[in-house]
Amino acid sequence: MTHAQRFRDVYEECYPRVLAYATSLVGRQIGEDITSETFTVAWRRVRDIPHPALPWLLGVARNLVRELHRRDAHQYVLAAEEAQRISSGAQTDVGDIAAEVTDRHNALQALASLPEADRELLALIAWHGLSAKEAAQVLDCTTATLTVRLYRARRRLEKALETAPLSEAASTPPVEASYPTHHEGAPA
Repeated sequence: MTHAQRFRDVYEECYPRVLAYATSLVGRQIGEDITSETFTVAWRRVRDIPHPALPWLLGVARNLVRELHRRDAHQYVLAAEEAQRISSGAQTDVGDIAAEVTDRHNALQALASLPEADRELLALIAWHGLSAKEAAQVLDCTTATLTVRLYRARRRLEKALETAPLSEAASTPPVEASYPTHHEGAPA
């Protein structure tokens, strides 16, 4: 049996179940992307696919979902740092650790309260370090439109930071705590 034939057999047998698994974890649209990436890995590693292939493929899909969650969590952290920079007006005073933790928590909560489009835009600028022109290319709009959107997103972030209740920090878990973490004994 050739590698192409082995891959075709595995694909035909397992695709619906891998898609169902990925969709159950991240929804239909992202699940389709994860499934495509899973079979891309399978194609590259066709010699490594054990028999039966499904558990191995589900492990690959699971790892891809975990990587997606890690990237998302990292994006939120970096965007929260941008939120802190905006809220502090570039102050460089070092406060006590409790104040820093509270500020970080409030920044994460404020960022999480923004619409997805605002979070994406702020992340492109703050996390990915894109210029307004580059971010406009990514979002398929003009630089002028992006500049207006960025201004508005930053204002909404500032407003969310101003209205963030201080008592909420003690009662609400941080945003990144909602992402699954790797547990000992779980397949990697």
